[in-house]
Amino acid sequence: MTDALAALHANYRRLARYNAWMNERLYDAAEGLPEAERRRDRGAFFGSIDGTLNHLLWADRLWLRRFASQGVAFPALADDLLALPEGASYGTVLQAEWQGLRQARRALDAAIVRWVDEMPPEFLLRTLRYANTKGVVREQPAWQPLTHFFNHQTHHRGQVTTLLLQAGVDPGVTDLVAMSEA
Repeated sequence: MTDALAALHANYRRLARYNAWMNERLYDAAEGLPEAERRRDRGAFFGSIDGTLNHLLWADRLWLRRFASQGVAFPALADDLLALPEGASYGTVLQAEWQGLRQARRALDAAIVRWVDEMPPEFLLRTLRYANTKGVVREQPAWQPLTHFFNHQTHHRGQVTTLLLQAGVDPGVTDLVAMSEA
């Protein structure tokens, strides 16, 4: 394995840990809000805090299913963990109850960390073949959709921080460089 490939893999391992760290912080910040405030439509693309967090859960499962279908065994990506209801789309509410949503997020984040830790670094160079939600077939080196996977999470977490601020909750520092490695 080259030094560059090892560094790339280490970067994704850090992004997986950041994802789990930041999700836990956002869920902690939202936890104190009344249910009606978490579900309040604040004009975001997915309407509410709950709606946006459900979208992230759906999208993460969808992408992880794509990664898991590439002929490489990934024990961390169990079928039951990645299950999506028939016909689920980007706006599907997967978990209507807060504690169920939070539990599903924690389980998925732990699996993402394990998956990236266990991932052979060479997987990043493997050609990923999948169909997008419109049925368009794509082929890309796995590192490109993996970068999108983490970028998508950051994008929508940024929206959630805005929604939290609108609700009067300061989520605190969200910077990757502020994450503790402890």
